[in-house]
Amino acid sequence: MAQESAESSPSYAAPAVEKALDVLEFLAGANGPVSQNQIAQETGRSVAQIFRVLSVLERRGYIARDADSNLYTLTMMLFDVAHRHEPLRSLVWLATPAMRTLARTVEQSCNLGIRDGDEIVIIAQADSPSDFGFRVRAGATFPLIGPSSGELLLAFELPEAMRTPGTDRDARLAEIRRNGYAEQSDQLYPGVIDMAFPILRKDGSAVAALTVPYVATSYSPFRREFVRDELSNTARRISSLLSGHQEPGL
Repeated sequence: MAQESAESSPSYAAPAVEKALDVLEFLAGANGPVSQNQIAQETGRSVAQIFRVLSVLERRGYIARDADSNLYTLTMMLFDVAHRHEPLRSLVWLATPAMRTLARTVEQSCNLGIRDGDEIVIIAQADSPSDFGFRVRAGATFPLIGPSSGELLLAFELPEAMRTPGTDRDARLAEIRRNGYAEQSDQLYPGVIDMAFPILRKDGSAVAALTVPYVATSYSPFRREFVRDELSNTARRISSLLSGHQEPGL
């Protein structure tokens, strides 16, 4: 009965809400600060329609306006609101101590990323204690296709990752799943090797990717194999904590 009622419910319009969402979604994909006229044009609204929406979003802290240029940009408010979501907050809370221990042990930074549509969003990171290193800030986004962490998340999706390999990409994902991790040279930064291990749900699918951007230079005090082993152990520990128990010896 409840399902029938929901399906037969009329579609109510909320123009003000739709305008605000249009603005937020446009700013989230913008390459930089934009003007009020640009926002109006890209969202298909008039400048007059957009003005009040921008004023409210700015007052609530979701967007910021530069006083000199009058250009608008998205703030970190949406990221902060997302972190209030209980499953995400619990994942970060459980993973952070283990990530800090990992960073200290291998003297490399590490980060935790989740899939958001066609992107990876970094939801937590731990800095290396070394004076020299490489880090990815929390809140950064990357394309899902290409980075080690993105391929890893795709490989451990169920049931897609369990299909019979038929293309080069499928073969690569199948190989990652067999190995249990993804590793490749960073596409943007020479000398950095991205190692990623999955944080697994009980059903074997990945909820997140734990990545160490390993700085493969003379500054690195530990060999790649050692870092990979420590990363694997940490990912397994976080997965265990997430499932409600801790494996002996972790």
